Amino acid sequence: MAIILGIDPGSQITGFGVIESNGITASYISCGCLRLAKTSFACKLYTIFSELGDILAEFKPETAAIEQVFVKINPGTALKLGQARGAAIVAVAQANVSLAEYSTRQVKQAVVGYGGATKEQVQHMIKHLLKLNKTPQADAADALAVAICHANMQRGLKILQRGIKQ
Repeated sequence: MAIILGIDPGSQITGFGVIESNGITASYISCGCLRLAKTSFACKLYTIFSELGDILAEFKPETAAIEQVFVKINPGTALKLGQARGAAIVAVAQANVSLAEYSTRQVKQAVVGYGGATKEQVQHMIKHLLKLNKTPQADAADALAVAICHANMQRGLKILQRGIKQ
């Protein structure tokens, strides 16, 4: 069983989700949102770095996955999102945890079966796939979706490796 941390970076809210996967099924461990105070941007970046560091120390994931920057937004927002993503990546690197990156379309395809799925569709599928009692907040659901996408990709790679060796 592998513990996987999924991260949905944001400059206002950064979602995180922790799952355990045996390569076939995934089970829920934890999720939440880092709500960044209205303070300097440097302090927001430090909060992402620091709080994700605490999450990494608590759950000790074998691997982590993060969503790539979605570039269909204005350049200033994309730049801030990229910096938030960088703070999260440094936290993962400092914990010496391997990191994978996935596009928004890849994540939605892996969880919903359609790369253009809405946030509500992702939330619904996360609730269903992880057998949750209630629907997680959108950013936390997105982070759980990133973790599930990574689990699915790892399973696919292992299947391919077995096929090549035979």
